[in-house]
Amino acid sequence: MASPAAIQWCAFTFALSMFLLIRPSISIYCDEDDCYDLLGVSQNANSSEIKKAYYKLSLKYHPDKNPDPESRKLFVKIANAYEILKDDDTRAQYDYAIAHPEEVFYNTARYYQAYYGHKTDPRAVLVGLLLILSGFQYVNQWTRYNQAVEMVKKTPAYKNRLKALELERSGGLTNKKKNKMGKLGVVVILCYECRKVEEDLSKELDLQIKGAEKPSVWGLIGVRFVILPYTLIKLLLWHGCWFWRYQVKKAPYTWEDASYLTRRSLGISADVWINIDEPTKEDLVRRKLWVKSNKESYLTEMRRESKRRR
Repeated sequence: MASPAAIQWCAFTFALSMFLLIRPSISIYCDEDDCYDLLGVSQNANSSEIKKAYYKLSLKYHPDKNPDPESRKLFVKIANAYEILKDDDTRAQYDYAIAHPEEVFYNTARYYQAYYGHKTDPRAVLVGLLLILSGFQYVNQWTRYNQAVEMVKKTPAYKNRLKALELERSGGLTNKKKNKMGKLGVVVILCYECRKVEEDLSKELDLQIKGAEKPSVWGLIGVRFVILPYTLIKLLLWHGCWFWRYQVKKAPYTWEDASYLTRRSLGISADVWINIDEPTKEDLVRRKLWVKSNKESYLTEMRRESKRRR
């Protein structure tokens, strides 16, 4: 069982803590002073009495009327007290804080909401939110991309390509050139080529399909939001031209548009489509996979081919 001295010490510590918390919730209005006392009015005074008291004190302590340096500080306090008590809402908040000093966090939140909440520009909040989201998005994309590249480095295809490149480079350099360049020069060349191998294999292994494409500033949420009007206008014009050319005039699809339809029907990205060899592209476009029946036939054929290879 705790001793009486320990109980007294705990009670004193609690009281001190409550005092240190309660005082700031009231002093945020008029520092250590009472707003009513600064104006010389009672808490029951009406708005007219508060206004008269302020004008009377402002004439007495205004820096232009009173050269005393202390009067300037007192005038600032009086003006602040009047700003709080002249408004019915802020006065009600101040009266509530006096009556309920134990509600520290609630009183503090109401004060800052009243004095700073209405000054917040929604546009600034929106810009800040977009910047934060864009930052998180950019970091997340870089993380996923680096993880995907590390996975590529562990694949046999990467290791074999790297060995072949090293043999090719080391065999292509004569002993005379090696001695002239030194080990550092050879290492620099090999490192540069290694980065190229990483990028090439990253594309070949379809990292883009896994959602690990290399980050781009144009893909960030903030940038997309800024250029949204331009994007919408461009999209409307594109759809309008498409409808007029292929639905109204019944013109044959161009190579670019047929490639787009093929790529969309297969569900692959533009980066992956670029890395497909030209004969395969021509075969896919020729099949007209945007037609449902053609696509189903193609998928059936691919399944049969996959089973045959197994």
